[in-house]
Formats: sequence, C-alpha cells, structure tokens
Amino acid sequence: MKRLIDKVREKALLPFLAFIFAFFIGGVLIVLSSPEVMSQINSPGKFLTSAGAKIGNSYLAVFQGSIFDINLARESGILRGFYPFSETVVTTTPLILAGLAVALAFKSGLFNIGAQGQFIFGAIGASYVGFHFQLSPVLHVSLALLAGVVLAGVFGGIVGLLKAKTGAHEVIVTIMLNYAAGLFILWLLKTKTFLRPERQDPIAPEVLPSAQLPKLLGENQRIHIGIFIALAVTLLVWWLLNRSTLGFKFRAVGANANAARSAGISISFVTTATMFICGGLAGLGGAVHVLGTEYALTAGVAGSFGFDAITVALLGRATPLGTVFAAFLFGALQTGGRTLLSNTGTPADIVQVIQALIVLFIAAPTLMKMIFRVKKSTSDTTMAAKGWNG
Repeated sequence: MKRLIDKVREKALLPFLAFIFAFFIGGVLIVLSSPEVMSQINSPGKFLTSAGAKIGNSYLAVFQGSIFDINLARESGILRGFYPFSETVVTTTPLILAGLAVALAFKSGLFNIGAQGQFIFGAIGASYVGFHFQLSPVLHVSLALLAGVVLAGVFGGIVGLLKAKTGAHEVIVTIMLNYAAGLFILWLLKTKTFLRPERQDPIAPEVLPSAQLPKLLGENQRIHIGIFIALAVTLLVWWLLNRSTLGFKFRAVGANANAARSAGISISFVTTATMFICGGLAGLGGAVHVLGTEYALTAGVAGSFGFDAITVALLGRATPLGTVFAAFLFGALQTGGRTLLSNTGTPADIVQVIQALIVLFIAAPTLMKMIFRVKKSTSDTTMAAKGWNG
C-alpha cells in the first residue's frame, strides 16, 4: 500500500506543483496588467490589499464561469448555479478523447502531433452519417460514432504505416497531415454532398435528431452523454495499456524499441496499430463534438482541440486517469476565461498564459524540484527519454 501511495505521489506531485506555481505567476501578471492596482504601487499597504483583491476576484470569476455561479443559483435555484460546470464538461469531453489519442502514442514512444487532423476526419465521418442516413436513434448514433472512429483511424494509421515502412518521422508527417485535413474540409464543404442547400457559406446540413447525442439535463443545457462515452473509453485505454497483451507490446516498444524487437515484438505492427487506435480516439472526440453540441460540420469545427490535446496529455503524464484530470482542468480554464474579462476587466489571455506556464513547468521537472526543494528520486528522468511513460 505504501508503495502505491509513493507511486501516486511521485506521479501527481510535479503536475500539482506546476499548477500552483503557474497560478502564482498568473496572479503576478494579473496585477501587472491592472492600471488601477499599479497606480497604488507607491503605497505598499494599499497596493498589497488592492493586488490581493484583484487576484482573488479574477480567480473567483474563473471559478464562477467554470464551476458554480452563485448569482445564477440565487436567481434560478441551486441546480441552475451549476450551469457553468455543465459547460466545462461539454468542453472537457472532446479534450479527454483527443488527449488520450496523444497519451497512448506517448506510451508507445511516438509523438502524435496529428490529433487536430484526426479530430477533423472524425467529425467529417460522423457528420456525413448523421445527416445523410435516416435510421433509428440508437443505431444512427452508433453508426455515426463508428464512422468517425474508422475514418480518423485510417487517417492516423497512414502515419504509422509510413513510419513503419519508410522510416518517415511521425512528427513531420502528422504536422503535414494537419494542414491536409484543414484544407480538405474547406474543399469538402464546397461540394454538393456537404454544402447545405441554399447556402453559399461552407457549412454542412445539421445531423438529424436521431443522430444527436441525448442531453443529460434537458434542452436548456448542452451537457450530453458524450462525457460517459469519454470516461468509458478512458477505462478501455487503461485496460488496453495495463491488462492486455497488445498494451504490453505498446509499453515495451515505448520503453525500449531495440529490446522489444529482440524479444520478438514487431515494431512495424505496434507503430501502425498505435497510430490507428490514436487516430480513432481523436476521431471519436470529433464525432462526439459534432453529434453532441455542434450538429453542423464547419471548417472550424475542430477549434484547437487537437493542439490542446498535446498539452492535456503532457499535463496528465501520458496516463489515462491523468489525462482526464488534465482535460477537466483545461476545460475549466477555457470556460472560466470567458467570464474573466466581463466580470473583472482582466484580459482573458491570462488563462492561456497560465496554461502555457503549466506546460512549461511540467516540461522542466528539475526546475520545479529546485524551486520547491523536492528530493530527486532515483527514477527521475525526462518524459521524452522514457517515451513519455511518466
């Protein structure tokens, strides 16, 4: 039991310290960006009081915009006060799935920078099945999700196949395919098949109601069953990595490809299979996003989910459970950042700075250990050197 606690502590300590330190630096930036606070710098007492109030109000605004809004609760009841949390869950759901697509690749020693393009192809597949066919609700949703997974899986599998057969570096290939996916969806939305009738702007028809993911709290809130799909897939990925033969091969190749090859593991198979599964995971995120909230395919349907997924996987130490917590954190920051400017006048860009700082500090474990005087364990090493195994 003690060994398990020590292991959890070792994995969670660095992200926690990075989180705390990033919010501390964010507080400093909030003060520096406020003319009202900085105008009182010549009066230390008033300056510290004003600075503390500014920081507290800013982070309170993020909390109210992402978790619980006391004003909504007073006006419409306690349940309505949790509306911001429902929006956080909506943002978090595709982030979990896209983050898993990056984390699983890390475990196999690969860098999947192509979650953005895979997300787009998943959205394309789900959108087409969603508006083109008329089926019963359960079957329609299932086939639309499956279409997104398979189409994006094939798109991701191309990367693994190219690396396995030609030695092409997956980072370069995935970056190029992100551009290809972005341009492809722009072209696709101009075709007769995907362009909405009597519309000139690039937008596809809405998916039929039978293909839309059911809402959990009624039509007034956007939260849908996609969150349960994401959590179920997280458990599946955990089982794959820790309880299956295929997952053992993934981890073996990620830890030491040469040793794995000597043990009889096919590196080509692992590389191709990993990228296919990762593409499917990111594609499922795109499918859930379209069927759960967007309904209509647009050129910007992916937003920055695929790129944020890299950050989420990094913060989550490339573990399934860690990815879920990291996705919730980033979902909350993104959702809460929308109310930061309106409630306090603090630039919403501060949230993006905090996200960037968290990543920076996660990527610099030695710096964090030096600042907080944490004893260096014998297993400490960079995540990249160990295939991002955490």
